[in-house]
Parts: sequence; structure tokens; C-alpha cells
Amino acid sequence: MTDPASSPATPPKARARVPKTVWDLVFTLLIPILILSPNILGSGISVADTVFGGGTAGNVRSYLLAALIPVVYVLWDLLVNRNVSPVALIGGAGAIFSGALAFWYVDGFWYAIKDSARSYLTGILFLISAVTSVPLFRVFLDATSIGETPEHRAATQQAMRDPAVHKGLVLGTVVFALFDLIGGVINSAVNYARVVAKFGSDAFNAQIAEVNALMRVPSLALSLLGVFAAVWLVQRAVKARYGAEANLFEPAKLTQAMREKGELRA
Repeated sequence: MTDPASSPATPPKARARVPKTVWDLVFTLLIPILILSPNILGSGISVADTVFGGGTAGNVRSYLLAALIPVVYVLWDLLVNRNVSPVALIGGAGAIFSGALAFWYVDGFWYAIKDSARSYLTGILFLISAVTSVPLFRVFLDATSIGETPEHRAATQQAMRDPAVHKGLVLGTVVFALFDLIGGVINSAVNYARVVAKFGSDAFNAQIAEVNALMRVPSLALSLLGVFAAVWLVQRAVKARYGAEANLFEPAKLTQAMREKGELRA
């Protein structure tokens, strides 16, 4: 009979990690909504009253806290993971921009514009970049090739510099920008229709929380549609240039297709 004491210890099971998407939702949506709510989960408790003393001052402070927590979360994630990729830096700059706008105390029409300002700015920057040598959608795609082998990354870079593929990148950048701008307009329209109370009031914070909850999924879906449309346009250009088997997201296939055409530079 085997001596239990001599048996190798069973290694402890790795604790399941909470997906980052869950943390993103918690810190950028759930916590801000709870902070803004004048009646958290029907408990009769509000952060504005319980923590900040209520009244206009309490509502303004809870509004700022709800607006700044997502900003701090994004910047903390950026620093902890030491992610200095262009995509991460663009996200960090957007978070800082949103944080600065939190101190612009407006309601009505100007709040509706302010709440979509990040989308408007992103869309405008992407449109401007489309007339330069480096359309910003290329920056996003380039970030996906960072982990590739030197040979595959060289092939990917060469493909994206090709004039025909560059046209696809330009068109993808424009489409992505238009989706972002359309999403901003829709978000502004919903905010203008639903956030009608005066800044600093209980109702104002409650209406912001309602719109944030209402618009998160549609906004995310529209953004993803913009990404998918832009990727499709770029992929179409890659396949037209290098053949049906070429795929920008499968570097081995892309490299092989370019090699078969005799266009892969050493």
C-alpha cells in the first residue's frame, strides 16, 4: 500500500483569472453608474448624499468621481502592463482627454456634444491621417504584428507599404472614422433627448447613468462594425494584390503568397 506521506503533493489548481473585459465593464460602466445613481439598487443610498454631503456640491463631486474612475483605470492599466504600443498610447491620450472634459460643467446641448467629444476627435484625427503616408488604421493593424517572427513581420510591413494595399488602408481608415463619427452623433442625439435636467442635480446624474447603461452595447456594436468593415477593405486589397490565399492576419500565408509572386524582399 502506498504511503500517503511519500506520495507527491498535488499541485494546487491555478485560480481562474477574471477576464480583462469584465474588469473593463466594472470600472468603466458598472461603478460609474452606481456612483451616479440617486438610489443604488433600490437601497435609498446615494454616493452624492452619503459620501459627499448631498446637494449640488455632492452631486458635482459624485459626477466627477464617476467620470474620473474610468480614466484612472485606463491609465493604471497602461502603466502596470507597461504597454507603450501606439494603440495603447492612443487609448491613454483619449482617457486623459475625457478626464479633462469632466471639468467642463455643462448640460443640455453642450453636454450632449461633450459626451461624444472623444468619438468626434478620434473620427477627425483618423480622417486627417487618411491623407498622410501613415493612415491611423495601419497603426492598429501594425500593433497586431508585433509578436510575429522577423520574417513574417517584414512581410507584413512590406505588404502594408504597397501602394495598392495602402489605398485599402486609406479607405479602411476613412470608413472607421465615419463609423466613429456616426456613433458620436447617435450618442449625442440620445443624450440631448434624455439628459434634460440641470447640471449638479440628482436628476442630471441619474439621467447620465441611464444613458450610459442604454448606449454602451449599441456604441460598442457600432465600433465593432467599423473595425470589421475597415478590416474587410484592407483584406480585399491584400488579396487583390497578392492572391486569394494571402491574409494579413495569417503572416505565414501572406509571406508564402508574396514569395510565390517573387515580391518578398530580403
